[in-house]
Amino acid sequence: MIEAVGLTKRYGDKTAVYNLSFQVRPGAVTGFLGPNGSGKSTTMRMILGLDNPTAGHVTIGGYPYRKLPNAPRQVGALLDAKAVHGGRSARNHLLSLAQLSGIPARRVDEVLGVVGLHDVAGRRSKGFSLGMGQRLGIAAALLGDPQVLLFDEPVNGLDPEGILWVRNLMKALAAEGRTVFVSSHLMSEMALTADHLIVIGRGQLLADMSVKDFISANSADFARVRTPDTEPQQREKLSAAITEAGGHVLPEQDGALRVTGLPLPRISDIAHDADVRLWELSPHQASLEEAYMRMTQGAVDYRSTADQKAGLQQPLPPGAQPPMPVPGQGQPGWYAPPPPQQGGQPSAAPQGAPQAPAGPYAAPGAPAANPYAQPAPQGQAPQAPQAPAAPPAAPPTVPTASDVTKPEDAR
Repeated sequence: MIEAVGLTKRYGDKTAVYNLSFQVRPGAVTGFLGPNGSGKSTTMRMILGLDNPTAGHVTIGGYPYRKLPNAPRQVGALLDAKAVHGGRSARNHLLSLAQLSGIPARRVDEVLGVVGLHDVAGRRSKGFSLGMGQRLGIAAALLGDPQVLLFDEPVNGLDPEGILWVRNLMKALAAEGRTVFVSSHLMSEMALTADHLIVIGRGQLLADMSVKDFISANSADFARVRTPDTEPQQREKLSAAITEAGGHVLPEQDGALRVTGLPLPRISDIAHDADVRLWELSPHQASLEEAYMRMTQGAVDYRSTADQKAGLQQPLPPGAQPPMPVPGQGQPGWYAPPPPQQGGQPSAAPQGAPQAPAGPYAAPGAPAANPYAQPAPQGQAPQAPQAPAAPPAAPPTVPTASDVTKPEDAR
């Protein structure tokens, strides 16, 4: 078990962690959440003895990390997957860690197989992709078969198969009675993986509860109600009836209604009494992401703003007209047109001249437009191309066998 009591860390006049107390219990996956700069990495470094706390203390199994006998056999951690000598192979990197901790060499091949790097064990780690580096870091954390595991962003750079593997690995480790402490910014993964949550903001504890309790405490359940789209008067009639009954109604973009403050059976009775047909009446619960955003909205230090493009566009020359907006652009389902084909765009044909089809959608047998054709001056009909002047007549000659061009020579 990991236990932090009054943990505080200051860097000069900046306080990264302040009076932080929590427990990470075995047998469950505990998620460690917080905005960027909230002190998650600093807290993990203090747990592992890499940083000394300014005040308070943190212990693993009742002992500070530095006083644990053969700590790598009891605690495994992944804080920085890039902390590997690039000139070493994956096997040699793990073998050096094993020799320092008194771990048998056969364990190296075991963890390489667990993380799926057995086939590339002899390759230098500097050629590894981001996902392969993450797998190597997880292998290093599992090397000593520890009872306590800490992971900082373990799924960073992994493909969907790798993310699923990490998720199942965390659950399996916790099911064995181990203590699993995972920091991540992926709310969807935390909702599927974590059993308990510790949320901090600006170095202070915001929440310490189960995932289910966290969502319930920081979000409101609602009912989604939809009436026939062809009868908007029924939607207005139902909204008035629900409001009169003490509910709260918010319209959604697709025409449905979001109702809070009333249970689903009560909403159904109100619609029946008001003689309103329902196309949909379904319960909805907020996601972990929504609950997390509501909890931490006041603790975000780095907040982006909308790009107004001020001063980035060149002014139009005098007399030039601004580009016409594309119909439908910005609406759901709109897609940009395909880029022009290589070789340039076909030039505009003269006024009154028929457009020549081009590209893959041209009619069979239709001539293709010439992308290098020059438009005729305005007011003039396009000139037909003139045939070149005939060369002076030459006396006829009898072709020899060497002058005859065979079909295969025409290439």
